[in-house]
Amino acid sequence: MLYELDIDNIAVIKHASIEFSPGFTVLTGETGAGKSIIIGSVMLLLGSRVWKDMIRAGEQSATVNAVFGNFSESETQALTALGAAPDEDERLYLRRDINAEGKSSARINGRAVPASTLYEVGALLINIHGQHDNQTLLNPASHLPLVDLYANNSEEMSCYLSAYEALSAVKRELDSASVNESEKARRVEMLRFQLADIDGAKLTPGEEEALEARRLKLRNAELIARQSRLIHRALYRADKGMSSYDLITRSSAALEQISEFVPDADKYIGRLDAIRAELEDIAERVSDACGVEMDSDPSVELDRIEGRLDTITKLKRKYGADIEEILAFRAKTAAELAGLENSDERLAGLKKELTAREAETRTAADALTATRRDAAAKLSDAVTAELADLELQRAVFSVKITPSVESDGNPRYTKRGADELEFLITANHGDPPKPLAKIASGGELSRIMLALKSVLSEGGASALIFDEIDAGVSGKTSYKIGLKLKKLSQSAQIICVTHSAQIAAVADTQFSISKHEKDGRVETTVTPLDRAQRIHELARIMGGAEITDKLLSSAEELLESGKT
Repeated sequence: MLYELDIDNIAVIKHASIEFSPGFTVLTGETGAGKSIIIGSVMLLLGSRVWKDMIRAGEQSATVNAVFGNFSESETQALTALGAAPDEDERLYLRRDINAEGKSSARINGRAVPASTLYEVGALLINIHGQHDNQTLLNPASHLPLVDLYANNSEEMSCYLSAYEALSAVKRELDSASVNESEKARRVEMLRFQLADIDGAKLTPGEEEALEARRLKLRNAELIARQSRLIHRALYRADKGMSSYDLITRSSAALEQISEFVPDADKYIGRLDAIRAELEDIAERVSDACGVEMDSDPSVELDRIEGRLDTITKLKRKYGADIEEILAFRAKTAAELAGLENSDERLAGLKKELTAREAETRTAADALTATRRDAAAKLSDAVTAELADLELQRAVFSVKITPSVESDGNPRYTKRGADELEFLITANHGDPPKPLAKIASGGELSRIMLALKSVLSEGGASALIFDEIDAGVSGKTSYKIGLKLKKLSQSAQIICVTHSAQIAAVADTQFSISKHEKDGRVETTVTPLDRAQRIHELARIMGGAEITDKLLSSAEELLESGKT
């Protein structure tokens, strides 16, 4: 249940702190006093979109906090699965902050979470029913999820979805394989051309890099030869004069002759020998590395390399960024060609698999339909009984389930099964049932929605908020709605925004929402009412401009009757 709601700087509310109780609570006040702002603040906590205009004029930020508790075991398990486990006191703290730029942050038990998490958690905590929900009843697409909720058929739905997804996968593959013969021939011709184009080049991995390196070497052959000869002569073998190798050799021999006069001469001779070996190794390695072996004129080989690289470049423009990608494209093309050339065999296999998948899906869909038909019969009786308590004694609620079919008459499978479902209402005995959109008034829609909420309340959110459910109904009917909400509050916390004295009178707790001016600014305040204040507020709702003693007496009588 919702224990506490704190609102700071939302629209005309500077600060409001509301401590809620179990049972049935109503919020009353004049039109425009700020009742909708309180509902909007709760919706913020449930992850709704924010705007910077929500912030009270002159303020830089706004905050909404709420405390929830008294969770059932199943609720605790569901919250924990979402990463929002209650604390050690079995409390859950939700917070939403909005800054001047219209950006928001959310926290659950002090931990930052995305708004999407607030939405998931909020769905387990509170269900808000406003006049917009009445309009959703006019859309048959909204009826099927309600019946599934009542049927509690999640297991059957899961089995069906698995079968449906497998069927859809086969259909997609079959569609891809079932190209017409002319298109297939064109595609095969194109694939064969691409394979011949790539295979004709006889590419090898790493070939392009090797060719570019060889081309660079040939273009610089003269420079390489000249400089490598210079290095070889200077370090190891000189045509004229002495190389470094020769000088080191002579130095080593001279040092050996005076070794008895030079301390550690043997060590120095060893180091010189090592240097000489290094000079020889470097000279030979440079010569080997710079060698440009040519069987003919280098310009001929360069032309050949340029031609080969041009061929590779053309293939890269068509098939990939490098030779590896071209070869990968070739493998993919070969696989597709093989598939097309064997498509008749593959097509036959897919058609056989499609038949099996359709049978599985049909079985799963039939099982799902069976749960809906069973639930629909029970839901019809239960809602009809609830409507009788809401001054619609002649109304008969029913659920029409028909198979969903394609234009060719075959079953039409969707993610929700193979059923089309619509709520019907019979206004008077003997009349045929008709869709809600054709006969239900605004007041009747409110009562139908309340009847559905009453029947579906078990297993739903532990707190239900009704926003002006009394719109479009008479005083007598409002009283019946109040009694229904009172009964509903035995299994869930009920919070109702209302303009009806009849509904307010049967509530356990009442808050007054009022607007006044303070320091030149308009503010909305929320005030819990004691018995005397409730009588005065009921009289205000019931009466005209002046609250008379007679009106107060009537309000007191109404409040007393609401206790029975």
